[in-house]
Amino acid sequence: MFRSTLFESPPRYNRSKWALGCFMQRLRVASLLFLPVLLPAILVSGQSSNPVPSQDHPSAPVSSSPSPQSQTPAPPIPANAPHMSKQTRLEIIRDFETQIVYARAFFPMGAKGVKLKDGVATPNGPELQQALALWGPAVKPGDPAHISYVQIKDDHIHFDINGGPVHRKKWYEHIQISGANAQVPLSPNESQPNPHGTYLDVYFDKYVPEMTARQLRDLLLPVLDFKARNKEEAYLDTVPPKVKAAIQAHHVLVGMNTEMVLHAKGKAPKKVREKDGDTEYEEWIYGDPPQDVDFVRIVSDEVVRVETMKVGGQKIVRTEKEVILEKSDKDTEAKQEDRPANAPSLRRPGEDSENAPKPADGVSPAPIAAPRDAPQPSGNPGPGDMVAGRK
Repeated sequence: MFRSTLFESPPRYNRSKWALGCFMQRLRVASLLFLPVLLPAILVSGQSSNPVPSQDHPSAPVSSSPSPQSQTPAPPIPANAPHMSKQTRLEIIRDFETQIVYARAFFPMGAKGVKLKDGVATPNGPELQQALALWGPAVKPGDPAHISYVQIKDDHIHFDINGGPVHRKKWYEHIQISGANAQVPLSPNESQPNPHGTYLDVYFDKYVPEMTARQLRDLLLPVLDFKARNKEEAYLDTVPPKVKAAIQAHHVLVGMNTEMVLHAKGKAPKKVREKDGDTEYEEWIYGDPPQDVDFVRIVSDEVVRVETMKVGGQKIVRTEKEVILEKSDKDTEAKQEDRPANAPSLRRPGEDSENAPKPADGVSPAPIAAPRDAPQPSGNPGPGDMVAGRK
């Protein structure tokens, strides 16, 4: 009779080994079945059992917020500091070149850059307003600025901002072909002005002293912000505290300029141009019913009136100035304009306008009229004829 050997019990001397093999096989099958269920619980328990890394532990993660050391200002540069070494020059150029920062001041375009010395930036006041009116701003407060080139000279450090005032030549534009009588450049195009670039010069008393990168960043803080993390944060550091609080609360104050309104409320969904007598103004409208609606009236880049229509029908109008900003006096700016050296004048050489003779009553005399009874010539007199009434 045929008997299958699959379930046949092994010999007595191999029975224990056969039982151990069957147990291990069943254990493998059970582990494959229950592993997807038990694995998540094992991982969670393993993570919870690990201790939280402390700040003193060397493997603790670095916090994303700036450290207190980066917030504290660097020590000032000693007055007897030596000349900047060659190694420091290379480190400064490598650290600052091609870096993106945020501006804290206006930079006029073109050859009218900004000069910084002892924490004071020039041009400023009416001179800066005149340069901005003529050339326009290359960078405004809060805008990102790209340091494209750094050059350390004898008594100042030069920074090109957004490409600088002049497009720099490429390496292949310096190649020249030598001929029999002359040298012809491979690229005949000359350096063209950069309409979007400007520069910054940081001046020192006698020479550029030895300093660290942190010390140089602190020197540039009046015009460039290296600590701001976004454009909004950089702009808020340039406005008065009252305006900063209003912008953060998305509130418009009477006396703000259009840039502040844009940071506080954003772009207006609706704009209306009207005329009140001889005064032209723009009305920026924020919101739609049934929500609150704000009507911001702007005259010559200044908020002069804010009207708020509440949901319940209440109307709130504010016209008194809530913030006063510094403005350039156009009359003073016109008086400070340089007079051309060859401008025509009726004064004698060396005569001052204040010392010029004036009438006693301050009114110029009227021109003398010809007498009524003076005989008039009958025709056009010739060169040799004598006109009647003249001696």
